[in-house]
Amino acid sequence: MASDGSGEFKLVSPTINNEGRLPRHHTDEGQGAKKNISPPLEWYNLPEGTKSLAVVVEDIDAPDPDGPIVPWTHWVVVNIPPTVKGLPEGFSGKEEEMGGDYKGIKEGNNDWKVPGWRGPRLPTHGHRFQFKLYALDDELNLGNKVTKEKTLEAIEGHVLGEAVLMAKF
Repeated sequence: MASDGSGEFKLVSPTINNEGRLPRHHTDEGQGAKKNISPPLEWYNLPEGTKSLAVVVEDIDAPDPDGPIVPWTHWVVVNIPPTVKGLPEGFSGKEEEMGGDYKGIKEGNNDWKVPGWRGPRLPTHGHRFQFKLYALDDELNLGNKVTKEKTLEAIEGHVLGEAVLMAKF
């Protein structure tokens, strides 16, 4: 059951309420060691047949210097086994160290061209951050360099369900 008692496939974070604010320590504007810490995520009610999960986090209000709004990728995580019920705070970069079911999880490159979580540092605040969790009917084989584009292409036809969490910064 989801924390609200429904049977809905759901993505939540103990530090972010839906439509809530992204806490400062998850951003690049935090202080010292208390910045760019990947947020904890939890999910409930995986669709039947789920073999792996993928997470894509984007600033959906990021402006392109040439004018249009172009989503900016902050985090890509693939091949999360269905036995894992969430990612703990500060998970990014520690999948090998954590071992167990976390060991096979792979983090892709964000739009800064480096793997793992990278929090926002914005000239203007009020941007919406979309955390999207995909339940998939198979694991992804994306090679060494995982990106949002490769992930979204590979999951076509394999998505059993999607869950979204929104945050503001």
